[in-house]
Amino acid sequence: MVDVTLTLPSGSAILRRATRKDLTAILELLADDPVSASRGDTGRSEDRPAYEQAFAAIDADSTQQLLVATSLQGEVLATMQLTVIPGLARVGSSRLQIEAVRVRSDQRSRGIGGAMIRWAVDNAPTFGAQLIQLTSDAARVDAHRFYERLGFTASHVGFKYAVPAIL
Repeated sequence: MVDVTLTLPSGSAILRRATRKDLTAILELLADDPVSASRGDTGRSEDRPAYEQAFAAIDADSTQQLLVATSLQGEVLATMQLTVIPGLARVGSSRLQIEAVRVRSDQRSRGIGGAMIRWAVDNAPTFGAQLIQLTSDAARVDAHRFYERLGFTASHVGFKYAVPAIL
């Protein structure tokens, strides 16, 4: 992916693939989010090796794109992860999964999240995707309205199962 300029209601931002140097800023975005923080994403230094390992796995996987939106000066403002999932359903359609959309709390309501999602929607065909899907925690009522404004439909009920850690 080449850096892309996102046009915002007032100004612009750059959307680009995240690098290892962005990891600290991405972790701060997770910790800044109450739902993520309640799941353990609080930025503890002892968790850093796990995040670095996860970043390396994402970065090495051609079906994954961990992206950041930055100011023109390079400051990380937001992030999202895109995953292409091939499938047999829908006549062999691939899906573009949008995950972990986070906008820095002092940058919300500036249009950054909407611009990022619109870019993903517009570029889904270049990823080979015929369908875009995302999940959102049931507690994120404002996010649900946001996604609906962008044309997404709440069409499914999602389930999660926490796998016990192996000692």
